[in-house]
Amino acid sequence: MSLTVLKPDLQPSAPAPAPKAPAVVVKLPTPPSPFMARLAPMLRSLATNVVPPLVMTLALLLVWQILCGKPGATLPSPLTVWTEANDLITQPFFNMGSQDIGLGWRVMVSLQRVMIGFGLAAVVGVLMGCLIGQSVWAMRGLDPIFQVLRTVPPLAWLPISLAAFRDSSPSAIFVIFITSIWPIIINTAVGIRNIPQDYRNVAAVLRLNAFEFFIRIMIPSAAPYIFTGLRIGIGLAWLAIVAAEMLTGGVGIGFFIWDAWNSSRLPDIVVALLYIGLVGFILDRIVGALGNLATRGTAAS
Repeated sequence: MSLTVLKPDLQPSAPAPAPKAPAVVVKLPTPPSPFMARLAPMLRSLATNVVPPLVMTLALLLVWQILCGKPGATLPSPLTVWTEANDLITQPFFNMGSQDIGLGWRVMVSLQRVMIGFGLAAVVGVLMGCLIGQSVWAMRGLDPIFQVLRTVPPLAWLPISLAAFRDSSPSAIFVIFITSIWPIIINTAVGIRNIPQDYRNVAAVLRLNAFEFFIRIMIPSAAPYIFTGLRIGIGLAWLAIVAAEMLTGGVGIGFFIWDAWNSSRLPDIVVALLYIGLVGFILDRIVGALGNLATRGTAAS
């Protein structure tokens, strides 16, 4: 009987394949909706432009309250202003009679005068600035006179205007006009003098007449300077009307401040100053926005 001997396999066996690692599923972020894509930059811009002024305003109100909230303080605190002049803040357009009206109506009366005086100053100032900037003889003859007149304080013109017009409203308009016209003239003249010579050569080649050169070359080229002058002028006009109304009377915001001072109503004065500051800020932004629109962003901001 024969036995069969099994020899072990000396050849190494192939290693068992390693188990495959499970596949990793990467979850892609969900793209924002078109509405959120448009809203996010607006919210970011709003936070950048609103939050810092809001924080500083709250800090100033806190400091004001601490300094003026102590017994014996001569100036009203924010809480006192809110308590005693609440109706002027929450009801700006009430009308109870000729002088018993809200600050909103008083601001509108003052704005009407400002728009008339400033509008006249804008038209005359741009035309005079173009004349001075374009003509060397006009610049030599008128520039020294304008430099002297523009240093006269606004209220110094009020007695002259009252003597000339015999009425408070046109006198206040004249003070606005004579106060706001100088930066318009000066900036316009600088803009006209800085027109590139190439533009003048093109106008000569095209044989543009004086009116066409004024409309197509002078005004567009000097527009950044013109709107810079207009922006300075509207600020001066708003300052002048408040000062003029204190002396001429009427129902404007300036006379309200003077009347509140005579009646020892300091909280009312504080609220009126807040109205004046906000309206002046809005006027400046409006003229600046119009300048950016007309000059495509080249006007000073």
